[in-house]
Formats: sequence, structure tokens, C-alpha cells
Amino acid sequence: MDFKLPLRSENSHKGTFGKVLNIAGSKYMPGAAYLSSVAALKIGAGYCFLAAEDSVINAVAAQTQNIVFTPEFSWVDNIEDYDVISIGCGLSISGDAKWKLKKVLKHSKVPTVIDADGLNILAELRLPEIPTNTILTPHPAEAARLLRTTVDDITRDLEKSAKSISEIYNCVTVLKSHNTVVCSKDFEIYTNNTGNSALAKAGSGDVLTGIIAGLLAQKAAPFDAAKIGVYIHGLCGEIASETKTEYCVMASDLIETIPEVLIRNS
Repeated sequence: MDFKLPLRSENSHKGTFGKVLNIAGSKYMPGAAYLSSVAALKIGAGYCFLAAEDSVINAVAAQTQNIVFTPEFSWVDNIEDYDVISIGCGLSISGDAKWKLKKVLKHSKVPTVIDADGLNILAELRLPEIPTNTILTPHPAEAARLLRTTVDDITRDLEKSAKSISEIYNCVTVLKSHNTVVCSKDFEIYTNNTGNSALAKAGSGDVLTGIIAGLLAQKAAPFDAAKIGVYIHGLCGEIASETKTEYCVMASDLIETIPEVLIRNS
């Protein structure tokens, strides 16, 4: 696929490239908040605001000075200030996490990416209305929960499963697998052919969520952001493996490989 990144004007500032609100992380999974937030910035978003509990903020702040932190629940009062919302990476399925997702579903009017625990909570809510321009990014087990079926049924026909999710939830679906399937709201299908076993590592999906959110922040259309995101993510796995092998690539290595992917494909 010849991907085209959002254009960057010389006459610009950080606000030009969008504000991502990333609602992520929990006591035992602060890394997911770090990976998804930094990936959004690395792909070009102007800001990433991380909304998380204090323990997550403290852990992430020790690793990077590039993220803006916002109190765990305060974003509800100024949700209109953000250009993109991503929710779910490492979030847990606690009562607070469920409250956060319900607030996003009710109040978000911007492109929204729901991943990981956000999907698990969504599957419990009995088909709620979701924001316009939402992207769901399930792996097969999460997809099975969303469709109330089995993983075997999902993997038997990934394209059919992705279309079913897009139809039921009125969303763009990124069904992650060895050949990730992206389905638009109108059931257009893109099957990705980049990537390798290096992506089968904890945190890889958090990086993908951040990449997609960062592209949305730069005004990419949801289906385009999803297609470009999975393509770049796969190339990151391939290129990182050239020096680190498929065994040794970590999720953070994928983020550090984004510049090389963009340079090679410019």
C-alpha cells in the first residue's frame, strides 16, 4: 500500500496537528498509557493529554516529559477541547473504568478509538450508541466478546467478522490478526500485509492505538487512519526486526522505529 500521511504545513503550530485525549492505564498497567500516548506524539499529533490515576501519571512522568497530564475525571467538563479521544489501553474493567467509557460514549463528538479494556466494557453494555467516527480495534478474543461468539468463529472468517462488528456498532473495525482486516462503516475492506511475529508482544496493540489516534488528530479520515496505522505498525515490526530479531523487539522499539518507516516510505 502506498500510504499518504496527513500534510504538514510550514505555517503551523502544535494546535494545528491536534489534541489527543488518551484515557488509559491503571495501577498494574501504566505501561499501556505510556506506549499509547507516546506513539500518538511520535506519529505527529501536536498534543497528547493523558487522563489517568495518580499512580499511572507518576510512572509515565518518570519515563517522558512529552505528555501533558490531566486529572483522572476532569476531562468530562471540557471534553469539547480535544480533537480525538482514545480509551481503553490498560484501563482495567473497574467501576471507574466503566464510568469513563460511558461518559465518552455519551459526550464524545470527535473521532474516538476504543481498544483493549474499553472493548471488554463495551461488550458488556448491550449495544450502546457509540460516537460518530469511532474506530474499534479488537483482537479475536475481544471481537468474540463484541459479537457474543467464539474465537474460532471469528478466526474462521476475519473479513466477515470485521464486517459484522462494523455493521452492529456503526464503526470502523480494525480486527487484529496476522493479516489485520480493516472494515469501513460502508463495509469496504482493507487487508494488511505488513508485520511479523515481532508484533506478538505485550504493548504492541497500545502502540497501534496511539498511532491511529495521532493520525486522526492530524485530520485523517477514520478509515484512512486505520489503514495507514496498521500498515505503519506492521512495517515497524519488520524494520525493528532487522537489527533486533523477531524475538527481541519490544513495544517501545516499535515507537522508536516509526521515524525510519516514514523516512523509507517518503
